[in-house]
Amino acid sequence: METTKIAVFRGKEVRKTIHNKQWWFSIIDIIEALTGNERPRKYWSDLKKKLIKEGYDEVSEKIGQLKLQAPDGKLRLTDCADTETVFRIIQTIPSPRAEPFKRWLARVGYERIQEIEDPELATKRTRALYKAKGYSDGWIEKRMRGIAVREELTDEWKKRDVKEDSEYAILTAEISKAAFGLTPSQYKRLKKLKRENLRDHMTDLELIFSMLGEAATTEITRNRDAQGFRESKLAAVEGGGVAGKARKDLESKTGKRVVSKQNYLQTPQDRKLLKEGR
Repeated sequence: METTKIAVFRGKEVRKTIHNKQWWFSIIDIIEALTGNERPRKYWSDLKKKLIKEGYDEVSEKIGQLKLQAPDGKLRLTDCADTETVFRIIQTIPSPRAEPFKRWLARVGYERIQEIEDPELATKRTRALYKAKGYSDGWIEKRMRGIAVREELTDEWKKRDVKEDSEYAILTAEISKAAFGLTPSQYKRLKKLKRENLRDHMTDLELIFSMLGEAATTEITRNRDAQGFRESKLAAVEGGGVAGKARKDLESKTGKRVVSKQNYLQTPQDRKLLKEGR
């Protein structure tokens, strides 16, 4: 399974994912970034009808529904298109942002080719993006390590016949509940997040305990040679429980809760608080 990635065009997030070794982009996100329309789904629905009516059938045929992470944290089918098809769609949208967006899109597409040839570039670009957003070097190191730990866990699930979409989400929720007492969707509501990635808004300690829960789950899964969803779920609950016990022990010794309403916001004061771990 390819996870949802986020690209940023002039402050607007555009979801993307790898499909057939290419970047495929959320058409809804592109329309919102280009037009600023508050109802991008309705805009796209009307535009799609117009394209078909005007004979752009080949554009419609090249649009695929791929699963991207929705605001509630769940993977949902979303109309997506590759770079070439997105260019065709952009040509039909009257917007002063069209030309800069085309250049941005071409650059993002080219970066994928580079990353296939040199996977280390993807890691470097991710680090640079976090740095540009104002995250501290220490936070970035934890976030990058957390990504690696997560990938190691999902690789194990893949080997053990766990279905990549719905079952991955359920297992992740079990780890989170055992580690923090909250599912990812509940956690996002606590932090007042919508489409944002939950882990990008975690404090240092929240990231550490997330890693611990997933690393423990990976170790338990391997040691038991857990197979299929049922056995993997038991391992997820116990792995998350390892992090949950450690979290409660820390909280009892410090008198402070690890789970925090704090999230990364685009203000100097919020950035200062994040760097201080408050």
